Amino acid sequence: MRSSSSRRPTGGSYPSACAAQLSCSTGLGVELRLALGGKLGGPDLGPPVCVVFEGWDASGKGGAIKRLVAPLDIRHVRVAQFSAPTPDEKRHHYLWRFWPSLPGWGGMAVFDRTWYGRVLVERVEGFASDDEWGRAYDEILEFERSLAAEGMIIVKFWMHISDEEQLRRFERRQATPLKRWKLTDEDWRNREKRDAYVEAVEEMLARTDHEGGRWHLVEGDSKSWTRVKVIETVNAEVEAGMSRHGMDIPEFS
Repeated sequence: MRSSSSRRPTGGSYPSACAAQLSCSTGLGVELRLALGGKLGGPDLGPPVCVVFEGWDASGKGGAIKRLVAPLDIRHVRVAQFSAPTPDEKRHHYLWRFWPSLPGWGGMAVFDRTWYGRVLVERVEGFASDDEWGRAYDEILEFERSLAAEGMIIVKFWMHISDEEQLRRFERRQATPLKRWKLTDEDWRNREKRDAYVEAVEEMLARTDHEGGRWHLVEGDSKSWTRVKVIETVNAEVEAGMSRHGMDIPEFS
């Protein structure tokens, strides 16, 4: 488990430095995607990349995902969003609904909420029995390890914000007509159960962090720096994966 922290400048304009760092990281990310897709540096396809986002409500997952994928060719990246399973999905194993969205070689998928719902919301809200969510840790580990063994680069983020910052963001959303739709009664109910969610999150991080799928903890109180950290972390994990597969890493021009 790693804490993803970009180095913030000690002098100069803070917003300008953040923008410059974001621009540089984004440019490198585009070149890495082209290399993985066989469009830069050679025709061979690189390993699939799966980026996993979990985190508190209003922690900036959506904004980070948008900034990560916006400059990429939409033919080579997929964003998959998951909420509560449908009645048909409930007829299957809980991992079943995620398989169709997994990327193949040369591809990339970004998951907004994932199979970790089994040990988070389903645990806290009682949608899964103690036995079901209790055995899910090993099931998830086996699932991710099998993907990693086939070459997939798995990058997992937990987006963290303080209780106070979450409340401020909820209140701003409530006061802004164009953002009010983002806030639901369920969000407020979840806040009341934060202690139970903290316990579930801590156990999830401890029991599902492994060599083929490390958790990266991103402090999300600053949205701008959150996006820099996410992109830099994805770039670093992709570069490491390319090296493992003997691929040349492009130099950002």
